[in-house]
Amino acid sequence: MAAYILRRMLSTVAVMAMVGIFVFLLLRLAPGDPAAIVAGDKATPQMIASIREQLGLNDPLPVQFIGWVRDLVGGDFGTSIFAGRPVLELIAQRLEPTLSLSILTIIVSVTMGVSFGILAAWQAGGLLDRILTAFATLGFSVPVFVVGFLAIYLFAIRTQWLPVQGYQPVDDGFGTWLVHMILPTVTLSIPYIAFIARIARASMLEVLSEDYMRTAAAKGASSYSMLFHHALKNAGVPILTVIGLSFAGLVGGVVLTETVFNIPGIGRLVVDAINKRDYPIIQGVLILVSGLYVLINLAVDLSYTLVDPRIRY
Repeated sequence: MAAYILRRMLSTVAVMAMVGIFVFLLLRLAPGDPAAIVAGDKATPQMIASIREQLGLNDPLPVQFIGWVRDLVGGDFGTSIFAGRPVLELIAQRLEPTLSLSILTIIVSVTMGVSFGILAAWQAGGLLDRILTAFATLGFSVPVFVVGFLAIYLFAIRTQWLPVQGYQPVDDGFGTWLVHMILPTVTLSIPYIAFIARIARASMLEVLSEDYMRTAAAKGASSYSMLFHHALKNAGVPILTVIGLSFAGLVGGVVLTETVFNIPGIGRLVVDAINKRDYPIIQGVLILVSGLYVLINLAVDLSYTLVDPRIRY
């Protein structure tokens, strides 16, 4: 077990090193000059050259990369070119809306996706199975922004049950915060519910067709015992895998959802930084998000050993 954990941690370090190199080179080699944007439309070549020198953009790429890594190791993610403030400070200001949306989406997606998948597998071929399968197919096919606009039209404009856009901090009241989070959470959760439900259904159907499940049924095991004590545990590895993969898609979904619902989160911060070519913000957010994603996948991989002990060897 210790050897398995060590191997996974070493692979995680290698992945983060590759991510760092990719993020650095991608931004540096992409078209556009942040110095020209900072200088403005009426800037002269001399002004642009001076700004590039101040920002260190004239240094060779290896020198820039070594300096960037050295600062990262020291906990310095740089200073925003346009805001003139530390990147971590700007991220911290936008963290609550993004965390709220992400955590609620994960809870709703996993709970409903696994539940729908189990129900569909248990009633395979029946009306409930067909309804849930149709929902999963439709939910996985429709883009997030389309679902968002439809939700706004139906529940905010037509019925006026929920706020159209915006975000209210938890400090302003839990009820107010929750009301503002319902539409964004439901919008972002639908594709992940559908994705998890499809995989959970397929995994459960495969396990339910095994001989030992028929033996358990013949011995009089209850439906609850068969589904949750036997089938779900043995179908757990594919379900855990798809849950881990859902976190990757969640990053892009958060950006779109925050844009549609005008939520001042990290996604909006990244969009604004991309438009301005603000390298430090883009790099800082990408590194933090990539690190979080790698750690989540490490946790998912380690959780496999609890579900299936054979993976340890």
